[in-house]
Amino acid sequence: MTGFALGAEQEEWCARLRALSADRLRPLAEKGEPGRVNRPLLAALGDEGLLERVFTSGALDLCLLRESLAYGCTEAETALALQGLGAYAVLREGTPAQSERWLPGVRSGRTVAAFALSEPGAGSDAAALALDARRDGAGWRLTGDKCWISNAPEADFYTVFARTGEGPGAKGVTAFLVPADRPGLSGEPLDMLSPHPIGSLAFDGVPVGPEDLLGEAGRGFRVAMDTLNLFRPSVGAFAIGMARAALDATLAHTAGRTAFGGVLGDLQAVAHRVAEMATRTEAARLLVYAAAGAYGSGSPDVPRRAAMAKLLATETAQYVVDHAVQLHGAVALRRGHLLEHLYREVRAPRIYEGASEVQRTIIAKELYRGVAAR
Repeated sequence: MTGFALGAEQEEWCARLRALSADRLRPLAEKGEPGRVNRPLLAALGDEGLLERVFTSGALDLCLLRESLAYGCTEAETALALQGLGAYAVLREGTPAQSERWLPGVRSGRTVAAFALSEPGAGSDAAALALDARRDGAGWRLTGDKCWISNAPEADFYTVFARTGEGPGAKGVTAFLVPADRPGLSGEPLDMLSPHPIGSLAFDGVPVGPEDLLGEAGRGFRVAMDTLNLFRPSVGAFAIGMARAALDATLAHTAGRTAFGGVLGDLQAVAHRVAEMATRTEAARLLVYAAAGAYGSGSPDVPRRAAMAKLLATETAQYVVDHAVQLHGAVALRRGHLLEHLYREVRAPRIYEGASEVQRTIIAKELYRGVAAR
């Protein structure tokens, strides 16, 4: 990353992505069923080579990709991100057989991946997982539940984190690749505020073997955190894409909407609010890029930077979208309006992949760790 500005080629690439997102991907998203996996949309992402970019791009390019897609079509951005989240552990930790079996389909958009970490009693406290992996000969049997799992129950395979008991807390968690057709595995969709495919999973003695391990037994929590450290800044990029879309819509609206003998933008109260929206968006955007740069350079402070980026970007996007709705008035509340859509979309990123409160805890812990090391 050079300084605080994107290069001309990066800006041109982002512009092409925004156009592609609006012109080709949004019509496919609109034909999909809310709350269900949109396989034609995924296939289009694969055909355009964008899913391949998830696995070959650096952290900054991943942020630019997610931000640009979110600007034009949030459903396309989410579909792309969930493929990366669900399959990243296979890319990093998978055996040659696992990679050859699953990754080509993920890259083409013909195979749906999912990241199964959260549970009914272990959302923000990810180390408190209770999904039991009990020894059964050379393998294990998985028993318990997962909840709030994106792409469930329609995914073709799941990256599953279960308790194998090598140690307490995070030390006893193992990652497994579990195909959706394993006996004993079932699930159901959940009706959510955002139109994302999210569901619950039930494991009734689901068999897994050594060939299903992702990494080493007892090292699964590290696999999960490595994935989240990469994707947390890009969750912030997703939020920034929504904030920028809301900001541009607000600029157009307030520059053209007549009221009180002029246009809304002539009113100081309106102009100052728009200025605040723009400033917060730009500050959060730069923090996201800085976190991506830290990840790309192998900086030791990635956890702190990633948490800061996700925290500020998602909270900022909520602020910007909320004020955009206020400045548009009742028209923004009408079903199908861009801001009505963004208002429902923007709430979830403050919770998933670590709620804002969790990010603050991570930031504080990293700061005090630095004090202790002096």
